[in-house]
Amino acid sequence: MIKIAPSILSADFARLGEDIESVRLGGADYLHFDVMDGLFVPNISIGIPVLESVRKSTDMVLDVHLMIQQPIRYVKEFARAGADIINIHVEADTEEATARAIELIKLTGSRAAVTIKPKTPAEAALPFIKDVSLILVMTVEPGFGGQGFMDDMLPKVKILRQYIDRLNPVCEMEVDGGINPQTAAQAAASGADVFVAGNAIFRAADRAAKIAEIRKYAEDARYGTGTV
Repeated sequence: MIKIAPSILSADFARLGEDIESVRLGGADYLHFDVMDGLFVPNISIGIPVLESVRKSTDMVLDVHLMIQQPIRYVKEFARAGADIINIHVEADTEEATARAIELIKLTGSRAAVTIKPKTPAEAALPFIKDVSLILVMTVEPGFGGQGFMDDMLPKVKILRQYIDRLNPVCEMEVDGGINPQTAAQAAASGADVFVAGNAIFRAADRAAKIAEIRKYAEDARYGTGTV
């Protein structure tokens, strides 16, 4: 099943509630919430207080992407703040600490996920693949919105799809970075089924139409339901 996750990194924070409601009404499945600490990535974004406010204002599934060092320190707090999915980077800590963080996330009742950066091989997700409900492949370098899609990440998506199908078929495959209808089709053909899109959606004149367009292109490419 194809799912669309608008990234509020591209929303207007002066009218964040309205922007979130517009994508909810427009048919989005998840709301992607990027957290950056200025250390793991060269940027600083939003955190727990904003997440708490967003949780109070919407019933959307909140897909929280932690681009922070040693995320084990904060996963319980993000769960308490309302995260439905807590996604941590495999590069952000040791394998042992990452595995423990995944356990803590699941104990809170949130869904655990892992992310890999462009230079990280697909195999880095293997130690965690049976214990997570989503794997995110970054198709840009994390830290800033508005970057172009890295199509050399598509082989990695294909490899991870094969691992998921064999080891944890209910796990979702998410891509994030430079997603629009055309790049969503490319990623879907390689096995992705959850698509994070920021500028493509929040800068569209008709957000519902753009969400529907991304979904259609992805569905056509993934399931052969039409021609793209």
